[in-house]
Amino acid sequence: MKNQTVLISGASITGPALAFWLARYGLRPVIVERARALRLGGQNIDVTGAAREVVRRMGIEGDIRAANTGELGLRFVDEHDVTKAELPAGKADTGRFTKELEILRGDLAQILYNHTRDTTEYIFGDQITGLREHGDRVTVSFEHGAERDFDLVVAADGIRSRTRTFIVGDEPRIRSLGLYGSYFTIPRGPSDSAWARWYHAPGSRSIILRPDNVGTTRASLWFLAPPRGYERMSAAEQKALVMRVFADAGWESPRVLAGLAEAEDVYFDGISQVMAPRWSHGRAAIVGDAAYCPSPVSGVGASLALVGAYVLAGELSRHSNHRDAFAAYEKLMRPYVDQAQKLPPGVPRLAHPKTRLGITILQKVLRLASSPLVQRLEGRPGASPADNIDLPDYASRG
Repeated sequence: MKNQTVLISGASITGPALAFWLARYGLRPVIVERARALRLGGQNIDVTGAAREVVRRMGIEGDIRAANTGELGLRFVDEHDVTKAELPAGKADTGRFTKELEILRGDLAQILYNHTRDTTEYIFGDQITGLREHGDRVTVSFEHGAERDFDLVVAADGIRSRTRTFIVGDEPRIRSLGLYGSYFTIPRGPSDSAWARWYHAPGSRSIILRPDNVGTTRASLWFLAPPRGYERMSAAEQKALVMRVFADAGWESPRVLAGLAEAEDVYFDGISQVMAPRWSHGRAAIVGDAAYCPSPVSGVGASLALVGAYVLAGELSRHSNHRDAFAAYEKLMRPYVDQAQKLPPGVPRLAHPKTRLGITILQKVLRLASSPLVQRLEGRPGASPADNIDLPDYASRG
């Protein structure tokens, strides 16, 4: 399928990763991003399992290591900031909170952009408003730019992807996990260190503070609640909601909420998974969070996106017909995605106790889990959802 043009919606992680491989295989990628520039904010993500092999094949593993956040591990603390349990960073094949390749989402986006800007046309400040397939082309309309024709179109944006609806309609189901989360950056404080800290407050609330590599602290606030449409509120309304929910949370909540009031990179959403019966229609496909977001609590969202981009591009490179390529992509990725989306029983409720007694019990369990014996057993290499795929070597197939 060399020399074919592929329009990709989304310039975060999945889109540029897909463009990287498409360009390597002789296709011509174009990325449209509704933000006016590359979005460099965001929280920690990790590259684990099969995705580590993908970034090795891309030649960017060294770049990722150089941008590591330096996080040493996770400490669970009480309202007096006393550590109740401690989980040091682990290698990529362990189930630790902090992995070997920890990087800020924005830093990974920058790395991918740097490796694709010379081979990919980027269109910032615009978005797709319609697709019209005819013959061997797709005519795409944009909010601002003129209509253009492409051979293929791929939605590689987020869980609330608008482009996805032009491809597979309302078929995908957004499965709520009954958890809301807000992410933002706050100034570094005297109590911050190279360790992440997780504090539980009564009422199924928690605050996580994580170090970064630029001298600030990445905060996230979580609370259990049934789906109430909070994600559809305005940004100001969402800030006010979080302020109310955490007003009496204790610990460092006054400092965190003060940071929230001033933060300009606030992200808020209902934590959910995307369950899509199919990932393509005609000359268009979906990939990454738009197709199969496993939710942040899975810990493998970025890895799933990197692997999905690699497989989709690879299958397009080895099939002369796009329908065969899309079918092969889904056949290979579907079992991997299904496994990644299977969360442990009780997640996320077990991680957000409602009462003080529940928090005490959780802390005792965490202390046991952080014991030297359990950590040695946990440190042994073993399969995880991020490993459950046999990556083809597309380069050897031509």
